[in-house]
Order: sequence, then structure tokens, then C-alpha cells
Amino acid sequence: MEAAADLFARRAYDGVSIDDLVTRLGVHRNSLYGVFGSKRGLYLAALRRHIERDVRPQLTRMAQAEHAPAWDLLLVAAVDRASEDPEVADLVLSVFAELDEVTCDPRVTEALLGKWLRGRPGIGHRRANAPEGGGLIINDAPETAPRKEM
Repeated sequence: MEAAADLFARRAYDGVSIDDLVTRLGVHRNSLYGVFGSKRGLYLAALRRHIERDVRPQLTRMAQAEHAPAWDLLLVAAVDRASEDPEVADLVLSVFAELDEVTCDPRVTEALLGKWLRGRPGIGHRRANAPEGGGLIINDAPETAPRKEM
């Protein structure tokens, strides 16, 4: 499950094929379908596991400015799948609502999301020859968690 979550976090839902999952997980295609029913079933299971094991235990630490969570799958799900899949949207929004409660301020949630986005490779770095006010480099394949600031 962790390997599937990592693959979905790095390449997003549409960037992962069943063949990719079978190869990465080392399982037979029939086993994957037998357990999860579909790629979406595995995606939802991986997202739920990520939320329960990686996200919720860290919610109370989120009010600390120096904390930068490794929540790639959750945040990629928010950007990549929530608009197309109501179940994914419900999972993502429930975590954001919990974070709002913990921090007592939705602006903190927004700031953390911005911090995560800026920490992504290729996001927020201007091209050397870009005109003033433009030319962001945007990487379509997310690869890492946000970097902690020292």
C-alpha cells in the first residue's frame, strides 16, 4: 500500500497505469483487481491509509511554523482528483477542516498549502530569461515532500 501511495503521490492518478502498479507492487493484475476492484479502489485505499497514518497524527503539530508535512498524496489528490471524484473531495476536505480546527484559523491552512506548493520542485522558481512578473517553471510530475526551512 505504501508503494502505491508513493507512486500516486509522485505521478498523480492519471500518470499511473495498472501496469505501473503491478510492476511496482510485485503483484499479479488479478490479485490487484481481486483485492481493490480497480485502480480507483487502490487509490482510495492508499489515500485513506495516508490520511490515517501520515496526516492525522501530525495535525496538532501543524500550528508550528517550522513544521513542513510530507503529505504529498493528500495534496496531489486535492489538486489532481478532488474535482473529478466526490469521494476524494470528501476525504481531502475533511482533513482540511480538521486542520482548520487544530490551528483555529483557516488562513493557517492556506499558508501551509502555499508553503508546500512553493517547496515543490520547479514551482515558484523564475526562469532566468523570463520577463518581470512572469515565467514560472511548473513541473507536471510531483516528486518530493516540502522542504523544511532551516
